[in-house]
Formats: sequence, structure tokens, C-alpha cells
Amino acid sequence: MRLINTTDAVGHVLCHDITRILPGVEKGPVFRKGHVVKAEDIPILLSVGKNHLYVWEKTEGMLHEDEAAEILRQIVMGEDASFSASAPGEGKIEIRAAVDGLLKIDREKLLKINSLGEMMIASVHGDFPVKKGDKIAGTRVIPLVIEEEKMNRAKEVAGDTPVFSILPFRHIRYGLVTTGNEVADGRIPDAFGPVLKKKMAEYDTECMGQVILPDDREGITKAIGKFIMEGADLVLCSGGMSVDPDDKTPGAIRDTGAEVVSYGAPVLPGAMFLLAYYDVEESSAENAGEEAAAGMVTKKKTIPILGLPGCIMYAKRTIFDLVLPRVLAGERLTAADLSQYGEGGLCLSCEVCHFPNCSFGK
Repeated sequence: MRLINTTDAVGHVLCHDITRILPGVEKGPVFRKGHVVKAEDIPILLSVGKNHLYVWEKTEGMLHEDEAAEILRQIVMGEDASFSASAPGEGKIEIRAAVDGLLKIDREKLLKINSLGEMMIASVHGDFPVKKGDKIAGTRVIPLVIEEEKMNRAKEVAGDTPVFSILPFRHIRYGLVTTGNEVADGRIPDAFGPVLKKKMAEYDTECMGQVILPDDREGITKAIGKFIMEGADLVLCSGGMSVDPDDKTPGAIRDTGAEVVSYGAPVLPGAMFLLAYYDVEESSAENAGEEAAAGMVTKKKTIPILGLPGCIMYAKRTIFDLVLPRVLAGERLTAADLSQYGEGGLCLSCEVCHFPNCSFGK
């Protein structure tokens, strides 16, 4: 840093806070360290007795904190219109969601960048829904100046793709298959349907209908298949998920020919959760009006089938709340994805639910 006359300070960067004291009114910084002096700032600086200032002296190979913060912004969001960012100030940038969707974070890249030192990126948890305007991350360059070479290393770690992305939610048509002899016989009312429909209504979804069946393996399989044939994007199977002899739902899902990714998940409530995928081939004409097979294109559609345990009826948050946003965003989850929920996969059942701003599932 170097000492200059205040009247010559326009365009220079302050190396220290400038404090203003108004007796009985205020005492605090009128300009912060890192502030770029403007012409209109000069009278204010002189009024607080600052005839000379320490300013940052541009050195080859060194970046001001705000210059480096802009590099972090680029690393985090690139030119993705799914995000908006504040102007850099004091080495900080605030990043918000510009659309609704599922926040995805490259955790490996994030860890490597935060391990470089003298810079940081802090965010909300990934794999959870965000809404337009939500604050999702903040970046900070720790020192006033930082080596350009270190910021170049951060860019190398990030590579060609941003650390953050947002997957938009799709419009989903779903079918609901509820099982249980006691419900089908009318001995007790269905408690699954109202809960699931309420949760699904939080997203852009459309219920194709609900079928209530006894614990009949063949009947459940046929009901799932019927929803698939009618164009469902998702099938929810509620009830009959335990290991009791009367519980037929897991076997019925297998009988559809779907690939069962996992029966069981390290989450409480929700350990008896089942995730399966059914692949169907769809054919469509490339141009309207074409005859038969002429111009036909075959593509594969993947339909998730979720087997939901009884805890869905009464627990505030379960495995369903962790998995549903990812399914609606079009992710095809693996057994490894579910296994990662083990750490943090215990819901504390707070008196007031703070999901998703809590530790559950994180």
C-alpha cells in the first residue's frame, strides 16, 4: 500500500476503514476497506479529517478482492441464467436462484476450491428445491489482495462447468396405488391419499387417479401397469411395504418387470422405502401427418415407481421428501445416491418442522 493525498484518491482502493464520529448520533465506518474512491467521496473524506489515505497499490500478479470475487462468481454460476448475483463488495458476492428448481452442487469441486485457502464458497444444501429469489450461496475472498495464480488454480479446479446448477421441475402426471385389506374393505379410511396429494400439490403435478386395492400381488401389479399404459410419468405405491406376510407391494412392483434400485434406505422415518424404474419405448412421428412407421422416432421413457412405507401417513418428513424433488427434476437415482442419506438421515421430529432448512437428510 502507499500513502497519497485524498484529493488524488479517485479510482484508488482503500486499505483501511474510514470512521466517522458524530457525537451523540453515530460512530462507525463511512467507507470500508476495499472501497473504490469516487469523486463524490472526496468531500466526505475531507470532512472526517482524512487529508491523506493509504490505498492499494496495483502489483503485477496480485488481484484486488473484488476482482477475485468476480472470478468466484464465474466459477459458481458461469453465465447460467438460472442464477443472479450481487455486485462484488469487500470481496463478497451473494448468489440467488433466478428460477424454481432442484439445486445441484458439484461437491467435489466445492471442497477442492474451499481447500485452496484465502477464498470461500458457502451454500445451502444441494439436492433440494429452491425458489426464485432464494439466497443459495455467498462467496468471499479473505484478504484484501490475493495472488492471481491462486485464482487461476481455482479456475482450473472448476473446469469448464459451473459448480452450481438448477434443474427445472417437470410437469408430472402420476398414479396412486394404495394397498391394504383393511382400507379396501372399508374398515379404516385411507390416510395415504390426502397426505400424498397434498405433498404432490407443492409441485407442478397432476393426479391421474387413485386405486385402492386389497393386499393382492397380481392386482397391484396390474394397477401399476395400467397407470403406465395410460401415460403416467410416476407411480406411487402406498402401503404394504413391510416384511409381514400380508404385505405384497414390493413383490408386485418387481412383477411389473421394473428394475428395483433399492428396497430399503438409511433414513428414519422411511427405512422400508423402495425405488424402482420401469423403461418403456415410445414412438412418435417426426412430422405431423406421416403414415405409419415413416419418419418414426423411438425413444425411451423411464417411469419411477416408489414404494412408500406407512410412516408417510403420520411423520412430518420422511425419505419421500428427500427423494421426491430429485425424481420430479428428472434424476435417475442409484443405490449409492440413497446410501448417502445415511449421514443426516435421522429426522429429529421437531415440534415445528424446519425442512428443508434443517439437518435432516443433509
